[in-house]
Amino acid sequence: MDYDQVVKTDEAEPSGSGRDTPPHVISTAEMTISGQPDLIKVSTSYVERQNLTKRMQMRRFTRLTNAFSKKLENLKAADALHFAHYNFVRTHSSLRVTLAMAAGITKSLWTIRDLINSN
Repeated sequence: MDYDQVVKTDEAEPSGSGRDTPPHVISTAEMTISGQPDLIKVSTSYVERQNLTKRMQMRRFTRLTNAFSKKLENLKAADALHFAHYNFVRTHSSLRVTLAMAAGITKSLWTIRDLINSN
């Protein structure tokens, strides 16, 4: 597997006036962890988009929520179920297919029943 890591270093204090103003990135460092990743495609945007999607679609990952998991096992199961649905069942509007179909992992649209019985 090709795996590269981008480490960003932020300012110690946010430069904006408010508490919610993000700090400025002052440096970045790329490290190849394994394989030979295409450095042109290495970006934090992919994982940041994935994290935003998770927070927006799953209440247990939002701040100040009462929809939390009491057990880590339940949290892991909910996370796995969410991303399996997101990749195999949900048709994405811009692609008009699922992400798994676009990646060539499957050729057909899955139903919830297919997802649950996929063991």
